[in-house]
Formats: sequence, structure tokens, C-alpha cells
Amino acid sequence: MNEAALDSKPVATKPQLWHEEVSKGIQGMPASLASLTEVEYNEVGKKATRKLDILIMPALVIMYIFNYLDRQNLSAARLANIEKDLGLSDVDYQTCISILFAGYILMQTPSNIIASKIRWPAVWICLAMCIWGCLSAATAGVKSFGGLLACRFILGFCESVFFPGAIFMLSCFYNKKQLATRAAILYSGSQLGNAFGGLLAIGILKLDGVHGIQGWRWLFIIEGVATVALAAIFATYLPNSPQTCRWLTDIEREHLLWTLRVEQGSSDDRSEISGWQGFVMAVTDPKTWMLMGVLSTTYISAAVVSFFPTVVGTLGFNRTITYVLTAPPYLLTCVVMTINGFHSDKKQERFLHIIGPLFFAIIANVIAVSTLNTGARYFAMCLMPTSYYASAIVTLSWISGSLTQPSVKRATALAFINSFANTPNIWTTYLYKNGPRFTAAFGVNLAASVAAILLACITRIYLSRKNSELEKGDRSARGAPTQEQLDSGFRYVL
Repeated sequence: MNEAALDSKPVATKPQLWHEEVSKGIQGMPASLASLTEVEYNEVGKKATRKLDILIMPALVIMYIFNYLDRQNLSAARLANIEKDLGLSDVDYQTCISILFAGYILMQTPSNIIASKIRWPAVWICLAMCIWGCLSAATAGVKSFGGLLACRFILGFCESVFFPGAIFMLSCFYNKKQLATRAAILYSGSQLGNAFGGLLAIGILKLDGVHGIQGWRWLFIIEGVATVALAAIFATYLPNSPQTCRWLTDIEREHLLWTLRVEQGSSDDRSEISGWQGFVMAVTDPKTWMLMGVLSTTYISAAVVSFFPTVVGTLGFNRTITYVLTAPPYLLTCVVMTINGFHSDKKQERFLHIIGPLFFAIIANVIAVSTLNTGARYFAMCLMPTSYYASAIVTLSWISGSLTQPSVKRATALAFINSFANTPNIWTTYLYKNGPRFTAAFGVNLAASVAAILLACITRIYLSRKNSELEKGDRSARGAPTQEQLDSGFRYVL
């Protein structure tokens, strides 16, 4: 269908058709979509999006809540005397925190390559959730430092499947005008897990001594069993791909596949290239390394969440009040992340939405190292997770939108960047000592926030230049869009 044909339609009987995609040179619009008016076309898209939001987002948010509960419950257990019961030193405890991320980092890229190549990526994620739930429950039975260390390492190995897999899954169902908002909603799961993990711990730890089992062991058992049950439920209905989503009507499916094709310049095809080819394409693309630098330096600062109950504990309140005080910063984070992600999508702008929160991160760390005033320090603690994660979710959307095709490359790049960005969690755990100022930790966080801003500036300049080259038809550089993307008018979001 060409523009002349569209213009020849009688306005009196049928409104002008809305297909900007056709003007971009993309052929092959399904006939069922080509016959719709603008109002009908938009309504089909809204219905499809609403269905996906109901099907996918609540499940992924709950999965992320339990991903964080099972990861962070060691922090809650620390305040419930796990160190004393297992005879752990401070270094032993810090090692158990950091070893999880060793497993977490190793498995992310292979897992996402698998997810991009198999027909059931949602089932793959649910299976991993079931296994990490079993491991979390099994942690209740450890008797020594060695047992705890082994459980934590394998737990990280299994939990690594979820987050990069979930981001890849979102990129298969949502376009770039929707992705940052959904990434923010997804990320709110981790913050809700952090917020309510402490409050949940207060209730569970009251079981201390029931059936002769210590409270911190009940914490691992209850959260682990709940994780397994939820994984089984989600596996029954989460869609694995737009093509096989049984909850969509045929026209809704065609609309979803068409809009994704228009945006990316081509359709996702898991058989297009091998996993190894996707990995090579990802690591040889300069954008991968620039965006990795932005996310990695942001995550250096965000590592404070692994010790957040300990940091809040330096305010001098008892255990129950400390748990309660950990919740408001994370609830604030959920709100600010969602607003920042939504506004980024609405304006189709990433750079300012990344560096803006990081300036607040700088302020938070300056306050944290310069005063012992309780009110000022708690204000800084509220800003810390809020600023880091509000920035990070937009960076993740920038990654997904800048490294789009082929889909195996996108999946590999997301996992590779996220796994490398999590390496600071291994060594930053040893910085959180000499409280309440934690001068070394907050000093490093301050420097990392500044570095993240500088790297974001470099990335924006680079992508802006790439857009200028694309305007001229130059696609000679590594990581350039495909010819089909160029024909569609693809440009990087800045």
C-alpha cells in the first residue's frame, strides 16, 4: 500500500489512515492493520498493551521481590545473630555477601544467550526461580561458614537468570516508547523486596525457638518455600513470545509484531545468528563498552543496598526500629524510579534522566561523610537508593534501545553489561567498615557517581555523532544498525 492509495480514500466515509510506518519505507504491513483507521489502529495497540501489562508486569515484579528477598535475607539474618550461631567473623560475613555475585556474574551472559535461542524463555526464568527458592530454603540447614558460602555461591548462579532475562523479555514485548516505564516498574520489585524484607523479617523472626529452630533459619525456610510456589504458578501463564501469546487476539498480535518490527527495523528471529555470533557482535560494538561504563559506575554506588540495614543501624536505634527505617527509602525509590522512567519514555530522552538523579547521589554521599547528625544522615540514606536506581533503569532502557538487532545480540549485550556492572558487588562489600561514617565506602560512591555522569556525557556525544552519520547514510562503523533498520529510519534515542 502506497501513500497515493491512502490519500485517495474518501475522507467523508473513512478518516485518513494512520500508518507513518509506511512512509518509512517498510513493506509488508498486515492487511488487517492496513484497513484500520487511526482510531481503530491505536485502540488495538492500547488493548494489546493493557493485556501485556496485566499478564507480564505483576508477575515479573513479584518475581523480582522474591529475587531480592532471597538474596538480601542474609542482611536481615545478620541482625538476628547468624554470625554468632555460625561463628562467623566480619570478613566471613562480607565474603558470604560477595560470593553470591561471583556466581551471579558468571551465569548471566550464558543464561541470556539460552533465553534468546529457546522457545520458552519465560519457563526458563520460572525454572531458575524454583531452583533459587529451593536453595534459599536449604540455607536454613547450614551449620558452618563453608556451608553458607556454598549455598550463597550457587544461589547467585541461579538468581542471575532473572534480571537480564526479564529485561530481554520486556524488550520482546514493548517498544522503546514503553520500555523505560516498564523497566522502572520491574525494578520497583527489587525496591519493594528491600522495603518489606525488613518488615517481613520482623514477623518471621518472632518464630525464633519454635520447634527448636532459630529465627533466621525460619526466615530462609519461609521465603524459600514461597518462592518455589510462586514460580510454579507463573510458569503456567507467562507468555514466551508475542507469536505464541495465547492471550492476544490475532489482530492484537499482528499489531504488536508490526510495531516492534517498525521500531527495530526488523523482526526478532532467534535462528538468525548463533549465540556465539551474537556474543561477538555485542563485545565488538563500542556502544556496549560505553554503556557498560555508565551502568558499572552507577552500580558501584548502588552496592550500598547490600549493607543498608547495617548502615541504617548506625543511627543508633534498636533492631525493630532499624528494620522499619529501611522501608521508606525504598518506597521513595519506587515512586521516583517510575516517574523518571515514565517521563523518559514520554520525552524519548535518556541522557538527562540518567545524570539528573546522579547529582542527587553526589549530594547524598557528601552529607553521609560530612556529618553525624541523625536527621541529615537519614535524609542522605533516603537519597542513596532513590538516585542510583532512578538513573540505572533509564540506562538499561538506553542499552536495550541502542543495541537492538539481532535479538541474540541484544540479549547477550544486556546480560554481558549487567553481569560486568555487578562485579563491584564483589569488592565493595569490604568497604563498609568503620561506621558510622563509612568514609571509604561513601568516598568511593561519590567518585563513582561523578564518573557515571562523565561516561554518560561521552556516550551521548558518541550516539549523537552516530545519528549524524546515519543521516548521511554512513553505516561503516562497528555496531551500526542493519540495512533494514536504516531503511526504517532508525535513530538512537539520546
